[in-house]
Amino acid sequence: MSPRDPMVMSSRFLLLLLLSSTAIGCGDHPVEVVTTGGPPPTVVSPNVVVSTTLGVPVLYDASKGGAVFAAAVSGALRYSLAFLGASNGLTATGANVRGTPTATGVTRVVLTATDSIGRVASDTFAIVTFAANLPTPTLPVASYRYADAEVPLPAHFRALLDGVTALATDNTPLDNAITDAGATLGRVLFYDPRISGNDGLACAGCHSPFIGFSDTPQRSVGFAGGFTGRHSPSLVNARFYRRGRFFWDERASTLEAQVLRPIQDATEMGMPIDDLIAKLVATPYYSPLFASAFGTSNVTSDRIARALAQYVRSLSSTGSRYDRAFSADGSPNFAATFTAQEIEGEALFRSSGCAACHTTVAHVSDSVHNIGLDAVTSDSGAGRGAFKAPSLRNVGVRPRFMHDGRFTTLAQVIDFLDAGVQPNVDLDARLKAPDGTPKRLGLSATQKASLLAFLHTLTDSAFLSAPRFANPFAPSVVPIVPLPPATATAAVTIQSTAYHPATITVPAGTIVTWTNLDNTRHSASFTSALVGSTPTFSSGTERLTMPAVAGVYPYHCVVHGTAMSGTVIVQ
Repeated sequence: MSPRDPMVMSSRFLLLLLLSSTAIGCGDHPVEVVTTGGPPPTVVSPNVVVSTTLGVPVLYDASKGGAVFAAAVSGALRYSLAFLGASNGLTATGANVRGTPTATGVTRVVLTATDSIGRVASDTFAIVTFAANLPTPTLPVASYRYADAEVPLPAHFRALLDGVTALATDNTPLDNAITDAGATLGRVLFYDPRISGNDGLACAGCHSPFIGFSDTPQRSVGFAGGFTGRHSPSLVNARFYRRGRFFWDERASTLEAQVLRPIQDATEMGMPIDDLIAKLVATPYYSPLFASAFGTSNVTSDRIARALAQYVRSLSSTGSRYDRAFSADGSPNFAATFTAQEIEGEALFRSSGCAACHTTVAHVSDSVHNIGLDAVTSDSGAGRGAFKAPSLRNVGVRPRFMHDGRFTTLAQVIDFLDAGVQPNVDLDARLKAPDGTPKRLGLSATQKASLLAFLHTLTDSAFLSAPRFANPFAPSVVPIVPLPPATATAAVTIQSTAYHPATITVPAGTIVTWTNLDNTRHSASFTSALVGSTPTFSSGTERLTMPAVAGVYPYHCVVHGTAMSGTVIVQ
């Protein structure tokens, strides 16, 4: 039979077909011949971020019942899990993650699937462990108003003062205007402790609204107990700074760049941005907030920065007694609102040179300056010992001043600028006398008191307690809490028609005493019904118990009117 005979050729074809699909034994060494079997495994339903709680046992099937991968080759896939870094008390067997998380944070895991002929595909995902009993925000059904179109700046912010308007110093970028939804998201982020490494510290932890979005300690305490390098500055009127740079040393070129740095700082909040994104994705209430602000629920570092920046820029203080001294057309009429002492203080603010650096009706810094805090510079700041100053708005309720928090009263600041400026080699020219020595203002005690009185007109109580700026994680109903022990007291003295100190910060329920040293009729009369008033008395001591509700509580003397006023901040 010829090799080309059709029957021979057919037999050979059948034999080749058989060899291509079966194993042929050759002694004790079988040989398997296989085809490619189609495409390799692919990820068709990836894992999203997995949320767990500290101390609560976990059992999670990372294959999602076999739904994560698709495989062309018939037969079961083999799974393996590997932790990318520390496992946080978790273990992996096959496709299952189990165990009890030992710390808050983000654990990353890679799941690998292998088919029957050895081809692989992988899916990487994050497991977020939150602290137990974290709060959730309570937001109004109708959003608070933040956008300029709905909360327009008053006319005097657009009017010229010394040749410039406050609006001309606005650093809002064209692509990140304040919106209601964006600022609402920013407000939640600002107060959410989840954005720190241990779920224990929010931005507001170092920027309290009750004290002008500043902080009480000289240096703020970070999430793990470390101290910041400088005092936490006030955020009020951050929008109004022509140079547009942020931090005391201006190291951030924009507010959008600034807001992410404390979050990622190893001392302050200890949260890498990728971990923060994973935590926000795992937190249910953020999805609708991001969708409302930006159109989709996608969480990115850019969107986080933009939302936080919108909220911070919305912190415009425009309702103080100083603001009420301006008419509807933006022109000032201090005589109709201020006392004689406050009018003198406002004039001194200008004539002494304060207004040259604290410009416009927003009272914002014009640039960085070396003000001679020390003869020899120990902190170079923005260079040569120069620093940016926060707005003076609500300066009367702040507990500390300067980049290092060295001064604890406004009176100390005034004394320093009057006669304490040091002959630093880089001292700003505005603080030098004609002979090059530090300028001495030579203010009298009366003039200092007038200047202090004017600075207190910049306190905006409505701003400090405004619901749209307040903590959305606070309970909607204030709980009844026991008063602190009787030893929780604070003392104010009355002398020379003034309260000393004019502003105090106390815990809820503190008993505050007023001691009259003048032998002249005085009182401490609060505008809030939660506090009440002392009787009018000429000597001795009267006391009032502060409420359990945190807030800013201004008071004045009924005999001398608002020219003699003080503030109690309850935290």
